[in-house]
Amino acid sequence: MSWAKGTAVYRVRRGLWLFTVYLLLLLTLAIMALPFFWMVTTSFKDIYQALKIPPVWIPNPAYWENYPAAWNAAPFARYFFNSFLIAITTTVGEVLTTIFAAYAFAKMNFFGKNVLFNILLGTLMIPGEMLLVPSFVLVHRIGWYNTYWALIIPWTVSVFSIFLLRQFFRTIPDEFWDSARLDGCSRVRYILQIAVPQVRPGIATVALFKFVGSWNAFLWVIIMTDKVQLRTVPVGLRYFMMDIGTDYPRLMAAATMAIVPILILFLFAQKQFIQGIARTGLR
Repeated sequence: MSWAKGTAVYRVRRGLWLFTVYLLLLLTLAIMALPFFWMVTTSFKDIYQALKIPPVWIPNPAYWENYPAAWNAAPFARYFFNSFLIAITTTVGEVLTTIFAAYAFAKMNFFGKNVLFNILLGTLMIPGEMLLVPSFVLVHRIGWYNTYWALIIPWTVSVFSIFLLRQFFRTIPDEFWDSARLDGCSRVRYILQIAVPQVRPGIATVALFKFVGSWNAFLWVIIMTDKVQLRTVPVGLRYFMMDIGTDYPRLMAAATMAIVPILILFLFAQKQFIQGIARTGLR
């Protein structure tokens, strides 16, 4: 009888605990999703609904024409082309450099490996803003100012990505390479055909981080370029906001269009991304 009563008390306490946890999670989700909900709903309002107090949460009627109006008010086609070009090329470049560098630090022995790796990790402690001036001077002197080279080449290598993928390569048993070498497999072929397939979650994580970072890049782009033809979506949104002033519906429509590619990418890559985070213990 006491065992049954104890079981009932345990179930009640467990139920209350789960209810509290889920309630806190729902509140956190609501707080985080509220700005996105407001952005999307405002993109379907007219200017009067957007400025009305108390605020209008659900637009009635919905003004779909805000999207074509926002698209035609600025060269967003060019902005999106630049953002896709830079994000894709930097992602591909970083994945390639990260694979070979991370494998070298994880599985190969060479003179000064640990010292060099510690130096690379030390560069993560340097704030990026401190490097803007010397980077600008360097880019300007080699003739890359106002070119795609300045927006792509410096971002094809990432110390953080090397560190992240190195953790994955370290989990591969050394016996795999010994067996492949006995069969006459070269080092490059072993990396591409045997090692890389085993670290796909890590590669997906690196690629997702890089694509999102390149897509959202603002400060570097606005410093290294001053041509309209080289503006990316975040920089274009900034100038678009300065041009239209308080036309919040069109501004929110443009902002909604800007985050759609990121949402689509995450929906397709979320499984690999979650596995990559979980396997590295990253928080």
